[in-house]
Amino acid sequence: MTASDYTGPVTLEQPALEAARETVADGIDRDALVTVFGRCTVEYDGRAASQLEAGDRHVMCKPDGTTLVHTDEGQQPVNWQPPGCSHEVFCENDALFLESHRSTPEERLLVGFERVAQVSLFPISDSSDLTLVGTEEDLRQRILEDPGLLEPGFRPLATERDTPAGAIDIYGEDSVGRAVVVELKRRRVGPDAVSQLRRYVDALERDLHADASIRGILVAPSVTDRAHGLLGEHGLEFVSLEPVGER
Repeated sequence: MTASDYTGPVTLEQPALEAARETVADGIDRDALVTVFGRCTVEYDGRAASQLEAGDRHVMCKPDGTTLVHTDEGQQPVNWQPPGCSHEVFCENDALFLESHRSTPEERLLVGFERVAQVSLFPISDSSDLTLVGTEEDLRQRILEDPGLLEPGFRPLATERDTPAGAIDIYGEDSVGRAVVVELKRRRVGPDAVSQLRRYVDALERDLHADASIRGILVAPSVTDRAHGLLGEHGLEFVSLEPVGER
């Protein structure tokens, strides 16, 4: 059984490097909090250059793109990358590498593990969720009452339309008559929401005639950088909208 078979936290102790790679990759794909502890080197290329020789360190990769490298001393990381970076993991030359990269400015942090003592991933929901106002039903009602919030000319035709992939939150047509699949989320979302929307679009394409033009729109307050990239890759769209409007 692999890490992807679980939906909750996963921890591997003394894993083989390939098993560690699979777990870290799965955590990145799931927008989980990923931590790795082991003996590693650290290289940074960017506005300056730095390097740490092999040592026992704790590395944390957050869903927002942040990377932190900690030693056994102090409260501050010895190296880090800010939110908005992309994470990659790969094995090469008998080592596990975690790479964090951003393009503006051009920066690259590369952590190479010769040995991994523990790797963990934690699907997390921040406590700030407790202060969220509104539900997905509130979001649905906002769009049904004022379809122009989605885009000018949008016309809702059905809610909870059944497909082989599940029920579509809102099904409608745009101003030129193209079918529109709308997936609603009340909070910031990651790649899972994009995959869900794509499944709905694919299922509807199979149901409708072959030359049907179908758009998929994800509606949420915000999406992660990884989710934003996947939307573009699959030709899907995003509209930023809160469940409850300003009062």
